[in-house]
Amino acid sequence: MKKDGKADTTIQTAATRLTRLSKLCNLNEPEQVKATLATLKWKNTSKQTVASIYTGFLKYMGKTWTQPQYTIEEALPFIPTEQELDTLIHAGSPKTATLLQLLKETGARIGEAEKLLWTNVDLERKTIYITAEKGSKSRILPISNKLIEMLNRLPKTNNRIFQTDKHSQRTTFEALRNRTADKLSNPRLKAIHLHTFRHFKATMEYHKTRDIIHVKTVLGHKNIESTMVYINLEQATFLSQADEWTCKATNKTEEATALVENGFEYITTTPDGLMLFRKRK
Repeated sequence: MKKDGKADTTIQTAATRLTRLSKLCNLNEPEQVKATLATLKWKNTSKQTVASIYTGFLKYMGKTWTQPQYTIEEALPFIPTEQELDTLIHAGSPKTATLLQLLKETGARIGEAEKLLWTNVDLERKTIYITAEKGSKSRILPISNKLIEMLNRLPKTNNRIFQTDKHSQRTTFEALRNRTADKLSNPRLKAIHLHTFRHFKATMEYHKTRDIIHVKTVLGHKNIESTMVYINLEQATFLSQADEWTCKATNKTEEATALVENGFEYITTTPDGLMLFRKRK
């Protein structure tokens, strides 16, 4: 896989999946592997992924098999409320809370967050540079004063912002999530994963802008088809909500500038020179 140019994270994932499978069956017996996959209560997407990895393993071993094909059911990701995400953020330690706030604001993958360096943060411009993974595009994204304050409270004993690897971060988050869900008797919290923050960011960005190209840029997608799912997600998430707008009008340049800075969208200018703006509630 290394010779084929695969990323280290892809290789690590493949090794982890094969190791897990090897504890359930003999990897040297393709038919036994096929029977094991058939009985496991995994999602078909997981089975398909493992089967593809195993095909590569057999190729390396000079063997072949007839790879099973699984029906993949397209399911929309779970989108929690912002309050539910904030609940988990507030329940975390300073480091975990900062990580979750970062994921919420930027939609970064956990692997991208893991690689962040202090030099990637521009305090003056209030931006952060995200180095892409998985064949995506790197991007520079704005961050809030709140996140900047949280980052400034973290110790700077290393070049990296978050000094633990993504697997440790995931384990810590899941323990926090499950503990908080039980404490608040809210089982919905247990459906939240670190990648859920990325889905939330993309859905909210499309709801706010109705600009799928903008969402594609924020996520760093190279293929627009990967981004299109958020159109359906946004529609499903806000199905019961009619579009409601706050409207403003002004004929002063300073006020117009302030409106744009506060998220208002310019609509048109009336014949008498009045500029009209709106922002979704």
